Amino acid sequence: MREKPGNQISMKAKTVWQITGMITAGVFALLDAALWLLVFWQSWPMWLAAGGAAAAILIAVFYGWLIPLYRQRFWRYEVHEQEIDLQYGWVTVKRTIIPMVRVQHVDTKQGPLLRKYKLSSVEISTAATKHEIPALDMEEADRLRDSISRLARVSDDDV
Repeated sequence: MREKPGNQISMKAKTVWQITGMITAGVFALLDAALWLLVFWQSWPMWLAAGGAAAAILIAVFYGWLIPLYRQRFWRYEVHEQEIDLQYGWVTVKRTIIPMVRVQHVDTKQGPLLRKYKLSSVEISTAATKHEIPALDMEEADRLRDSISRLARVSDDDV
């Protein structure tokens, strides 16, 4: 059996994913506040608003704290001359091998939170799918993008 990939994504990924989870929980809390208004002004059933509050709390706990911890810990990648090896997931572990000859282009991307924490994601496109290595330090993402691009060109020349 092949060893798991050796490189992990940035530790700052946890913070970015926790902030994203808390923003999501905040949106659910605002929706729940609207439900509470309907409970008191329109005589809607109270269980509906209580269920919304429970959902907002669960989202805050799971997506704002627990899932980012494990998601960062189990995300691994490695780039070889002939392939890119990705492994992620903590309940269901997914392992993807992308042959270099299949790589069409490689991009880096950042949203506002990634940019604030000086992180970038690498997106690898093949004819059929796109694969992403999330939340790498910007320098590492740029180096990885250039390396994969160079290796993919070499693989195309060999064919």
